[in-house]
Amino acid sequence: MKDLVIIDSGGANIASLVYALERLGCAAHLSADPVEIRSAARVILPGVGAAADAMARLRAHGLVDVIPRLTQPLLGICLGMQLLFESSEEGDTRCLGVFPGAVRRFAAAPGRPVPHMGWNSLHAVADVPLLAGIRDGDYAYFVHSFAAPVGEHTLARCAYGADFSAVVGRGNFMATQFHPERSAAAGARILANFLGLS
Repeated sequence: MKDLVIIDSGGANIASLVYALERLGCAAHLSADPVEIRSAARVILPGVGAAADAMARLRAHGLVDVIPRLTQPLLGICLGMQLLFESSEEGDTRCLGVFPGAVRRFAAAPGRPVPHMGWNSLHAVADVPLLAGIRDGDYAYFVHSFAAPVGEHTLARCAYGADFSAVVGRGNFMATQFHPERSAAAGARILANFLGLS
């Protein structure tokens, strides 16, 4: 059994994620094999790019039905978080449906360009193991044009104009809209917390 499998979704952030996990003493295995993913102790679903392209890659590897049925801890990152919702406004894409609701594009405004890119503060709305040690106002690094609204599964929110979900959780499924592998101490803490889940 692999301790941690990163789903090979074709994202460009894989190397930095692997390096961040190595710094925490975790040797991650990159795979798109449904058997390896189902048997892993933990799974990470990363993603960079367009929702429709990412869903096409998951479909090609036979993972669209596998991922929502996983029972081990799973962490979605950035686009990987968005893919866990029912749909994305980006290309009117049907996604994995683990979380209810649709991901929508930010509305550009003076002083708020899209994509939302850079450091922004987190505000926890739930006391959960994934966010242990994260203080209100800790900063994380975001790069995204689409976001999920705050809802019943929101664990932490962030504001860019309106509030949006920065962290979500439902059972064994968790996800961050920001990149923990690029988010300094706060991101490292979240990854370490995830590695400690069983």
